[in-house]
Amino acid sequence: MLGQSRQHRQQLLVERERWREDMRRDAYHAYIAAAKQLSAAWWRAYNKLMDSAGPTDWQASFTEAHDAWVEFSTAAAAVAIAGPREVVDAADELRRAMTMWEDVGMTWIRAAMRDGNGRLDEFVDRFETAAEAKRIPDRAFQAAARAALGTEA
Repeated sequence: MLGQSRQHRQQLLVERERWREDMRRDAYHAYIAAAKQLSAAWWRAYNKLMDSAGPTDWQASFTEAHDAWVEFSTAAAAVAIAGPREVVDAADELRRAMTMWEDVGMTWIRAAMRDGNGRLDEFVDRFETAAEAKRIPDRAFQAAARAALGTEA
């Protein structure tokens, strides 16, 4: 009887560990996917702004980026729940970098709509710099996720 109880507890621990690993893997995957979707939305907006597509296209870009931000933010919350602290901290760094990029992009779209011109040179360098600045936190998050999942080669 004592042996069965010990075996049952061990099985529960193994199942709990598997559940936590699956939850983390799903959360990390969703976060990476949402970050990539948000990045893609911003590069599409960039192209429309540089091509001076027009207010209708800029508004559509604004909406698309906003919707992608909601998905990214939701995925960030899942990572915050899944943990561990090192991954949460890395996710926060990526979120900060994405926020800076988002701020530049949203301000650019608003200025384009106000001025009727998307090709505003004052925003191009800021946008590209903010896009580049997110690369290091993106790689850091992926490294932290691999470490947490034990998938480092």
